[in-house]
Amino acid sequence: MIVFDHFRKRYEETDIVAIDHLQLLPGVYWLRGENGAGKSTLMRSVAGLIPYEGRVTVDGVDIRKQRMQYTSIVNYAEAEPLYPGFLTGNDLISFVAESKSAPETQANDLCVAMGVDAYCGNRINTYSSGMAKKLSLVLGLLGQPKLVLLDEPLITLDVQAVAILQGIVTRYATNGVSFIISSHQELQPEGITVQQLFIRNRTIEPA
Repeated sequence: MIVFDHFRKRYEETDIVAIDHLQLLPGVYWLRGENGAGKSTLMRSVAGLIPYEGRVTVDGVDIRKQRMQYTSIVNYAEAEPLYPGFLTGNDLISFVAESKSAPETQANDLCVAMGVDAYCGNRINTYSSGMAKKLSLVLGLLGQPKLVLLDEPLITLDVQAVAILQGIVTRYATNGVSFIISSHQELQPEGITVQQLFIRNRTIEPA
């Protein structure tokens, strides 16, 4: 379960997102809202990448009290990934796989599925935006997460990669992993009910 309690993210004196109290049961959620509504800000906050007021817990784990445990169960794939160009994809995959205690064959399986294996030995400064996006998704799926945050996962992906990603989401969700997916395009994982959330008026409103 994901719980927001008096959550508030503001820049200077302006609220970007404010959620008094919200409980999300395990499942797949499609986070919708206009550009600038605060979707990416909310996801980066939940991922623990930027500070916020209030409290967010995932399965009872609070990042402020149990940071290592929290980051081991919450994964994030950003909308427009930027990685150091001198590193290879393999460098990042190895680092994240170790930090997330990923199962031994998981990284290779994800790389093959997403087509990243064809170039992950190359330096990232040679990647196209689509290649970097696929790498970001692989990194966001590593380990044994309870919650995966996918920010605009479908941009720059080809049709085949979208279908593969939808299959992976289905498999993970069937095994109890929750997703919050921010996207202007609908993700349709087969056999999974996708619940909609809307950011309106600086807060979240379930459909």
